[in-house]
Amino acid sequence: MQNTSLETLGIPPNAWTVNETTADITRPSLSPKPAIIKTETKTLHLDLAKTAIIVIDMQNDFCHPDGWLAHIGVDVTPARSPIDPLVNFLPKLRSQSIPVIWLNWGNRPDLLNISAGLRHVYNPTGKGIGLGDPLPKSNAPVLTEGSWAAAVVDELSQKPEDICVSKYRMSGFWDTPLDSILRNLGKTTLLFAGVNADQCVMATLQDANFLGYDCIFVSDCSATTSPEYCWQATLYNIKQCFGFVTDSLAILEAIK
Repeated sequence: MQNTSLETLGIPPNAWTVNETTADITRPSLSPKPAIIKTETKTLHLDLAKTAIIVIDMQNDFCHPDGWLAHIGVDVTPARSPIDPLVNFLPKLRSQSIPVIWLNWGNRPDLLNISAGLRHVYNPTGKGIGLGDPLPKSNAPVLTEGSWAAAVVDELSQKPEDICVSKYRMSGFWDTPLDSILRNLGKTTLLFAGVNADQCVMATLQDANFLGYDCIFVSDCSATTSPEYCWQATLYNIKQCFGFVTDSLAILEAIK
């Protein structure tokens, strides 16, 4: 007797149900979870069922006193300021089934997909400690996937249900599966957090906007070690061109 039950193939909502004779490709929609959130420019009506948060580069090399940025003389205190807001914010997002995506710079040990121009950013003289080179205090290779240097800081706990994506550019959409993952999950609204706001966060947010995602920058959960004018320019450009700016308290007020 032929089996008539249907089996699921794929990740809902981008999933089919199939058996020997049938393929149901209707892809049932996610049940809406509407929320109203105040931003600096407009009041947003959005669907939490279609929302994810991308936490960018909250890693030892950028945020720890023994990481790469600190090694080259950068004060990483600003980069640590999103830690406490994220500790409070992320569990509440998980309680609403909003995926937490950790987007971390994590290179191949052989650096085969990293150009000379990218390496120059981290080692402009060619004589310093750059991508893949061991840090003096920990011997961890700079921003190498699987190393202490590329790991998320200890204060931010990653959960089994979270999603981890390695990136190799300032934008997390280049040469990574991030776009495919988001589309499979049916996520169209993206919250952005992490460091540095004017560099990797901004580059990823811009590319998300270019790809058609709705972008919301969570200001208290992001920071930069760059000068203040870089932060102000980032806020201006997001509000002017690429999305919306709010903070975690406004989002929590909308979903509590």
